[in-house]
Amino acid sequence: MVDRTLIASKLADLADRIARVRQHRTSTSSELASHRDAADLVAFNLMLAVQICAGIASHLISDEGWPAAKTLGEAFTRLEEQQVISAPVAVALRNAVGLRNLVAHGYAGVDPALLHAAATRGIDDLNAFAQAIAAWSLR
Repeated sequence: MVDRTLIASKLADLADRIARVRQHRTSTSSELASHRDAADLVAFNLMLAVQICAGIASHLISDEGWPAAKTLGEAFTRLEEQQVISAPVAVALRNAVGLRNLVAHGYAGVDPALLHAAATRGIDDLNAFAQAIAAWSLR
């Protein structure tokens, strides 16, 4: 059985990280590239947001007794298979894992255009994930 209190807490943490990304993102990728502190704050909060989503996915998979995911990306596939999240959200979150890995492991910096896209359009995917999880956990 899913711990609704835990899910609600994790969704609140996710909302906070999304708000922090919005607070520090810039209008353009070139502006983000020239403001290193803002870029670092955006990257860090996006990384944590994706990690929170992965944690939620792992929690649901475990509590529901679904087959374990071997990777973070596969966890979102598992939620799609169980009709918790839509296919487009699953694809977006699998792609977001790649960004998370770049930030977490410091692979030669993150392309400002990729970071800016994640901080603008990618936020919608994180919100869609949160909405789907909230709806599913209340079923």
